Formats: sequence, structure tokens, C-alpha cells
Amino acid sequence: MLADDVSTEFHDFFERHYAELARLAHLLTGEKDAADDLAADALVALWQRWDRLRAAHHPVAYARGVVANLARERIRSRVRERRRVALFWSLSTELVDGPDAAVVLDVRAALTRLPFRKRACVVTRHALDLSEKDTAAALGISVGTVKSQTSKGMAELERLLRAEAVGELARGRNR
Repeated sequence: MLADDVSTEFHDFFERHYAELARLAHLLTGEKDAADDLAADALVALWQRWDRLRAAHHPVAYARGVVANLARERIRSRVRERRRVALFWSLSTELVDGPDAAVVLDVRAALTRLPFRKRACVVTRHALDLSEKDTAAALGISVGTVKSQTSKGMAELERLLRAEAVGELARGRNR
């Protein structure tokens, strides 16, 4: 295959999957600004290995795994940075584009409180609507782990969101 054909093939892959990879990064990190960077970094890594990856059965699954790993490393780096400067991380309400509702912000905030593996499983399974098998491939874990972490993550999300709703009701009564 000619270099121009390979470049065109990768460009087509980029166009089809960039938005999904950025969305995955946003949901995993909770940082909209970092999502584009993580997706771009993942695609640069893919481009460097494109000669091998283009022949793979599921290069997009590999791409999702790269995004998940980059997101995990970003989170770890941020936690280490915070510990070094001994600052507490405070969640800020992020402004959203379009018809975003308060409920979506509550879910996003609750997602950031989940441990990374649970969050990655919940987001990959439900936000990207991947099968358990595809989620396992994307995250590099077993299908059983996907089932377990997704179930536990959803239960924890439900608990967090229920606690938030009860708190809202209590604050409303005290006004």
C-alpha cells in the first residue's frame, strides 16, 4: 500500500472515531478540556503503530484501551500532584454546552467519585453502549471483571445519586 493510501486510511479512521474517543476520555476523567488532548494523544500513538494496527480485527477497541490507559495515567498524575502540594481537590460544576440538565451534572459528579476501574466499566458499557466482551477488550480485563465492576459501579452510582437526591430534598425543606 502506498504511503498516501495509508495516510488516507488513517485519516478516515480518525474522522470516524475521534469524537467517540474524546467522549470516552471526558467521561473517564471528568475533564472536558483534557478529553481532546487524550484522544489526540491516543491517535498519535495509533498512527505510530498504524502499519500493524490497520490489519487488526478491532483497531477501535485498541484505541479505546489506549484512551483508558492515558486517562488512568492522567488521573494518577493529578492525584500525585495534589498530594505533593497538599491541596484538596474540590469538584466544580462545569458549564455544559447545549441542552444539558442538572441531572447529567449529578451523574457526572457521581461518576468522578467511583474508583477508576468501576468508572471505566460503567462508562464503556453504558455511555458507549459496548458489549461486555468489547468492554473487556477495550479495557484489557476479563469479561467477568467487566460484569463484576459494572454491577458494583452501577450500585454505587445509584447509592450516590440517591444520597444526593435526599440531600436536595432536605435542603429544600429547610428553606
